[in-house]
Amino acid sequence: MRQSHQLSLVGFLLFSLIPSQLCTICEVSKENFSRLNPLINTMINSKYSKGIQAANVLLSLKLVGIQNQNLEQQLIQQVHDNEENKDLTSGQLALLILALGACQNSDETFVYSYLVSQLEKKFQEEIKNMEVHHGNPLTNYYQLSLDVLALCLFNGNYSITEVTNLFTLENKNFYFGGQFSVDTGAMAVLALTCVKKRIVNGQTETDEENFKHINNHTQSLVKKILSEKKENGLIGNIFSTGEAMQALFVSSNYYNKNEWNCQQTLDTVLKEIPRGAFRVPTAAAQILPALMGKTYLDLTKNSSCASGSGNLNISTQEPVSVAPTSSPSYILVHYSVKINETYSTNVTVPKGSVFLDVMEEAQKINEAVFRFTVVESSWGPYITSVQGLKANNNHRTYWELLSDNKPVSQGVGSYVVHNGEKLEVRWSKY
Repeated sequence: MRQSHQLSLVGFLLFSLIPSQLCTICEVSKENFSRLNPLINTMINSKYSKGIQAANVLLSLKLVGIQNQNLEQQLIQQVHDNEENKDLTSGQLALLILALGACQNSDETFVYSYLVSQLEKKFQEEIKNMEVHHGNPLTNYYQLSLDVLALCLFNGNYSITEVTNLFTLENKNFYFGGQFSVDTGAMAVLALTCVKKRIVNGQTETDEENFKHINNHTQSLVKKILSEKKENGLIGNIFSTGEAMQALFVSSNYYNKNEWNCQQTLDTVLKEIPRGAFRVPTAAAQILPALMGKTYLDLTKNSSCASGSGNLNISTQEPVSVAPTSSPSYILVHYSVKINETYSTNVTVPKGSVFLDVMEEAQKINEAVFRFTVVESSWGPYITSVQGLKANNNHRTYWELLSDNKPVSQGVGSYVVHNGEKLEVRWSKY
């Protein structure tokens, strides 16, 4: 009876099986490998104050065939220093597992398997929080997708029914201020694709109804991701494009060839590299695998992680800093904090300053009005409170960064401000 059910299930689902050899992939040619050097140098030469900040970078380097023992030892040390990993969010722990477990030989035991059991618990805590807080997870759906991906790739326990219920396109957690989050949707597609492959390969059992739902969710998410494609080929914005490319690589049977010009996307990204778009290590780490034709689903395939470094002309020389010959020029920006009312001031900062520099200068002018707190994330500093008012996932509140009344596409520690700009930190809901 069980055998006939499996045969029926495979027959029903055969059309949606996505073998890796059928994926639509475009990648940088060997002749253009040198154009990737700025990304690699940014990742290798950066200083990481916390191990988790290095996880994205280590994962990316491994996928393209570059081994970096220093980064790996840094992550291993973090694991030993904090055995319980209580301070890590579920998504951070998932990323740690992906980075440490990437590209291990098939005959090796994943020595951090106990991390997977910790992730199982953190994932269930996310689910429980959603049950009592109107569907809001402890973190966000990007992290939940990372959770499912890591559990799937490293044989963790998860409920197919829970996964089916989580990733419906209509779920509010895919949207921020009414805008679909491309990188969140892309990570969900990668997670769902992994789950589907395990089902079809007989590694996970489910019923036809659940599989049909997972298949439909993937199709809907892919369609939504493609709807965010810009005329120049970017998908969402420059920072979400890498993971969107990965999602489209593994889901090519859900769209027609004329719906996405992969080469155009690739060419546009390559043009942005020398312009400094990926000067933050995490940004560089998230775009590099796609440029090399890799996806996070490849990290358990040893052959996929063994290529690249011999062909890439990598320079590990740190750039030589040149002392300025004259004092820096200054710019004037208008800075505001908006809660129920708006508090404003003019701030003078050196040319080349970032959003965070402006906030720090404003705090010096009036600490009561402009005080704020910040935490470090893999993307750099993240604003957690202003005037003592804290962002809250359960209430879906956060501090939004705006320039001339439009949301900025970079973080507070990355966005370079310009003379005469009107900057605002706004208390918002997503």
